[in-house]
Amino acid sequence: MGQCFSAEVERPPPEEPHIGKDRPVKIIIAGAPASGKGTQCENIKTKYGVVHLSTGDMLRAAVAAGTDVGKKAKEFMDSGRLVPDDVIIGVVKDRLEQDDCVKKGWLLDGFPRTAAQAEALADAGVSADVFIFLNVPDEVLVERVVGRRTDPVTGKIYHMTFSPPENDEILERCEQRSDDTEEKVKVRLEQFHANVEAVKGNYTSIIVVVDGSQAPSEVSEHVAKAIDEKLAE
Repeated sequence: MGQCFSAEVERPPPEEPHIGKDRPVKIIIAGAPASGKGTQCENIKTKYGVVHLSTGDMLRAAVAAGTDVGKKAKEFMDSGRLVPDDVIIGVVKDRLEQDDCVKKGWLLDGFPRTAAQAEALADAGVSADVFIFLNVPDEVLVERVVGRRTDPVTGKIYHMTFSPPENDEILERCEQRSDDTEEKVKVRLEQFHANVEAVKGNYTSIIVVVDGSQAPSEVSEHVAKAIDEKLAE
């Protein structure tokens, strides 16, 4: 007698997503002014292929595209008022749902900035794989900021200790930003610390603290290791 076969074909189980470049990675990074966050964002973007997002860029893009939340944001921006959290969250959520972010993953740069924003982001259904915090002592941050100088001719940024101007002619024309004084930096740092501590409380299960006072290449190694380890959990 012939053997009876079921009409249903047994399908193999779906493959688990691969870790790293083959899987969209969702990252939030936070760091004080002069913590080296910009450099690390570029490195993360290159290594993991994610879409690098800052709130300023997202707001400008939403306004330019004329989306519903973009129109709301424009009303506040045109009148010189701060864009409220609910509008910012709407802009961020819309952006994260676009194809490039869904396919490639994303890197939220310096957002959320407050506990209210972190909670609103969670309420909107947005979650990350890892929260990277670049930890740099205040005295190091102050030294980095106060020593910064900009060449008004080329736009190049120097540091009087770490990367001084090549010659006296450039040195003489270099300028210091008005808010790059020790007093103003300390005020900015106080505000940053007050907000970031509250934000970190919303990401205790995925936070990774990286020593940002090391050389940029060493920080990059630690950041990549932290991301890979978090994704492998």
